This record gives sequence, C-alpha cells and structure tokens, in this order.
Amino acid sequence: MSQSRILPFYMAYPLPMYYQEEDTVTRDLEYLQQMYPSEAKRYQKIIAEILNQIDYEGSCIYDEYPDKWQLYRLTKTIMDKVKRTEGESSDEKNWEWIEEFVQVLLYYEIYKKRHANHNGILKF
Repeated sequence: MSQSRILPFYMAYPLPMYYQEEDTVTRDLEYLQQMYPSEAKRYQKIIAEILNQIDYEGSCIYDEYPDKWQLYRLTKTIMDKVKRTEGESSDEKNWEWIEEFVQVLLYYEIYKKRHANHNGILKF
C-alpha cells in the first residue's frame, strides 16, 4: 500500500522540465525570426536597441498589464528613428502600414524580453 504513494523521480521535480520546454520555445521563435525579410530585420534591430535602453527593473515593459498609451508612445519613438534612418526614400513609403508592422514587432520583442529566463525564472 505505501508503494503506491511513491512518485517517480521525473514526476517529483517537474519544474526543470517546464523551464526546458520554455527555452525550447524561445529558441524556436528566435530561429523563425532569423527568416524575417531584410526590411523587417532592420526594424527589429531598431526596436531591440530602443528596448535595451529601457530594459531595467520597474520598466513599463515588465508591467503585468502594460499601458496601451505607453506602448503607443514607444511605437512613435521607434517610428521617428525609423524615419530618420530611411532618409530620402521616406516620401514614397506607406507609413501607416509600417507603423502597424513595427507595433507588432515591438510586442513580439517585449514578449521575448519578458520571458527571457537566464536563470530559469520568469522575469515578471
């Protein structure tokens, strides 16, 4: 009777497998990100630079429910930098579409930063 209560080792400590699975998902997402088109990669680099500047404890990107207005302002900051780097070819571009695309990339990058588990623990 007492033997039925004994758990196998892998069931007694399930958390390491949970973090290993999340790391696999993150690596898979990063691999797929490498296949972005060249323009998307340029925008992603700009987004990553700006997020690295505001990556500190207590930053708005780590809020449980990030404020939509703050993310909108962050998108505008990124768009200003994108427009400056584009230079003269910026007149013929469809900026509304690019802004929405940058916003999606921004949310993805925030998701990656929030789930970066360097020590096996979620940051938020």
